[in-house]
Order: sequence, then structure tokens, then C-alpha cells
Amino acid sequence: MPDALVSIAQHYHSRTKYDPETLATQAQPLDYSRQPTPYKVYRVGAEVDLKPYLEEGDGHDPSPDQASFMRLSRLLINAYGLTAKFPTATGQTFYLRAAPSAGGLYPAEVYLISRGTRLLPAGLYNYQARSHSLWRYWDDHSWQSLQQACFWHPTLESTHLALVVTGVFYRSAWRYQDRAYRRICLDVGHLLGNLELASALVDYRPHLIASFADRAVAELLYLDPVEEGALAVLPLADLLTVEQNLPYAQVAFATAPQTHFPAVPDGELLSYFHQVTAIAPTANAPRWALRPTGDMPQPADTLEDKYNLPFGLRVPTATAPMGWGPHLEGLETSLYKRRSTRRYSRDPLPLADLKRLLDFTYQPHHYRDQGFDPDPDYGDRTLVHTFVVACGVEGLDSGCYYYAPRSEELRQVRFKSFRRELHHLCLDQELGRDAAAVVVHTADLKGAVEAYGDRVYRYLHLDAGHLGQRLNLAATRLGLGASGIGGFYDDQVNDVLGIPADEAVLYITTLGQPG
Repeated sequence: MPDALVSIAQHYHSRTKYDPETLATQAQPLDYSRQPTPYKVYRVGAEVDLKPYLEEGDGHDPSPDQASFMRLSRLLINAYGLTAKFPTATGQTFYLRAAPSAGGLYPAEVYLISRGTRLLPAGLYNYQARSHSLWRYWDDHSWQSLQQACFWHPTLESTHLALVVTGVFYRSAWRYQDRAYRRICLDVGHLLGNLELASALVDYRPHLIASFADRAVAELLYLDPVEEGALAVLPLADLLTVEQNLPYAQVAFATAPQTHFPAVPDGELLSYFHQVTAIAPTANAPRWALRPTGDMPQPADTLEDKYNLPFGLRVPTATAPMGWGPHLEGLETSLYKRRSTRRYSRDPLPLADLKRLLDFTYQPHHYRDQGFDPDPDYGDRTLVHTFVVACGVEGLDSGCYYYAPRSEELRQVRFKSFRRELHHLCLDQELGRDAAAVVVHTADLKGAVEAYGDRVYRYLHLDAGHLGQRLNLAATRLGLGASGIGGFYDDQVNDVLGIPADEAVLYITTLGQPG
């Protein structure tokens, strides 16, 4: 029996840390005969082909139905569609997608639930990325069941379409074992970032629901809850319809932490952790409240105060917002062109560019006038904290900085170059050694569990992935390289940042000039 003072989220995080002394012995050879396919296949149902609606048309105004299909088609292909292909050693073709995935395993699946519209009859649909189509695999009026599973979230009263993003556990666990749950949640976070930004292209607004009855959603979608789990529900508000311009509602509510749990064997921890953090359909959910928006007073950020050192260098990061084009064509191009950088040149990164990257990622309200959502939904972004390790930023001393988003400044907390340490803690990947800057997302896991319960572990990684994807796309827009790293020596990252050992490192994004 684990220590009763430790919650299951803390236990899972500790159990899945990488350590340089044990990683090599724990690694298992990959069985390529059991490599999972990143696509779902249905034997029955009907296809709704979205490819014809990617064309601009013949110069005539599209009909209302055509225009609606064009918007949905554009949203889905920019969020999770195929963007490139290349041959593999086996002779097969491998496809990249708009959202990055650890190891190219693409564990996320996107489902669409229709309430019944002129666009799509009531039923359940799966987004088939390989063919850019929707597969209608169940004809039913399921909206009330979705509302019940989401404890009557107010955004579902007025909307008519909802996306559900799931994780297929084995697709990532095949390679990353129990630690895969971290990567699955990060990958879903990347997808949420794409959905948020791509929605601005087509006048939708996704409203995130992170607290829902897991088994009820699984039953609604006909999922095997042992193999696949829902991680986010997103009602799609049509901003071209007045009654769907909705206030922003609460995203998640607190559940009780789990401090009594059995000893779980290796290989079963991922599934157990997801199941034990599920919310029961009978849960006593609180009444959903409207959440504070970016224009309303926010609670004080105690970590910002903690890293407000009197002797450290303070670098203001306020900057003019980067431009994305009069019709956000720069965003669509970036969504299509984004790739995970494989090599950096070691050329310096201008401080002005680092400021632009931070501004787009953490100050969305600066981009309201360009048509972006000024206050996108997160599980709770205030729980995720950001450090920047500068190794080759022109105009910025090497060292470790805390980024304070409320005051828009970098605060130096350590005063040396960490290239050698970054190379090692990134599992000796050259990306860590050669990057000009490394962004690290962390969280006070114990405090987060006290606020939301163990399910918060999902929210933290979804939010870190969401922020990481904004960094990726901003870097692409500026012609810079970016690559997310979900595998690292956890405790060594804490050592470099100079933060307590119980602070959870969530995600690393490397930035620099592509080589």
C-alpha cells in the first residue's frame, strides 16, 4: 500500500519519472509486429466526404449548406488533418498531421456529436483524418445523454454540435508504457490548441468541458473504456448565430483526491490511473458557474510573487503583437507548415522574437483585433507555470528565467549557461543542447490536487500541450524552429530550474534557429 499521504496523481507522477540510472534497464524492445495503427476503422456506417468542401468554389456564392460544410471541413483539416507524407523503411507511407504527436503515434481521436441540423443529421460521427471525412457510425438523438454526462453544462443548451477528443491508450503505451498517459494528454492539448485557433478561421468558438462522467461519455460513443477514454468535450458555438454567442462557463470542478489505493503493477498503472480519476455519473456536481474572463480581476499568482527576486535581472517582454494577415491566412499557413524541428543551427535567437513567442502564447487578449479568441478555455491556466532557460538568446544573459505573464516580464533566477545540463536531461538529445531557448512548463502538483483532486493531472497536461502548440505555431509564423519534448529526466529538470523536487515538470519546448 503506497503512502496514504500521497495522492494517486502524485504517485503516478513519481512512478513514471525517468531516471538516468534506471531508464536503460527499464526500456523494453519494441515489438513492431504489434505496432498500433493510428486510425479507427468502422465496418458499418456511412461516409460524409469533406474533401469537396475544401475548394473555394467556381466563383459563385455557396449555398448555406455548402458554406456550413466548408466551415466544418476547414476546421477539422486545420485541427487534425493530414499535412505531409513520407515513405518508411517498410515501404509504407506515413502521414503527418496538423497537431504534433510524441513518436508520431497519434493517440487522439476526434468524434462529433450532432444534435440534428440541416448540416448533419442527429448521430455520432468519427473524424477520419486519412480520408478527411466524417464516418456516421450511429444514428440517434444523443444530445440529452451528452448533456446528462456533462452534468447539464450550460453551453450544451444552445449549441448543436459538439466534439469529443479521446485518447486511445495502447497507441502510445506500446512505446512509452505507463508514462504514455502524460504524452497522450499533451497530444490532446496540442489538438485543443489547434481547435481553439482554427475556430477563429471559421467563426466557431469551442467551449471546453473537462469535468464529465467518463463512463457515460464512453457509453454514449460506444467506446471500450479500458482501451480508450474521453479527455475533453467541446460544444461548438456557431458565432454567426446570435443565440450561440455564449458567456464563458466554468470548465472543471473539484473532485475528492484519492489517497488510498492498492499497489498497481507496472504496465497497469496507466489504465488504473485513468479509471480511478473518472467522475461517476452519480457525482454530486456543483452548479456550473460563469468563469472570470480576461477582463475581470484574477486571483493573485503566488508563484509570480515567489520568483520576484530583488537581485535578479528583470526583462520586460511587452511587444507589438505579431501579424497573422487580414484574414488570418498566416495562421492557416502555419497550421499546415508546422513541423517538429529535428536540428538547430546554434545561431542565436533574437530577444525580440522570444518576446513575440511569449506574447502570442500567454497574452491572447492582445490578438482580439485580429480575430482571435481573447480568452480561450483551459482547465486552469493559472496552475501551469513557465520557465525559460536561455542559452543563445541575443540580448539576454544566459540563465534560467521565470516568466511572469501578469506583469509580462522574465525574471532571472539562475545565472549560468545550462547547455550541457539541457543536453543530458533531454535524454541526450541534441535538440536540448543546441536550442537557443528551452521553455519548461511546471506545476505545484500537490497544490493542484488540493484544488481539483487527482483528475487535475489531466488538466495540467492538456493545458501544457495547449500552450506548447501556441508556441509551435508562433515559431512557425516567425520562421523559427520548435520541438516539444515529453521525455526527460524529471528530477534533473528541477535541479536546473532550481525549483523544489515535488514541483511537477509537465512539458519542455525547445526553440531556436532550424539547422
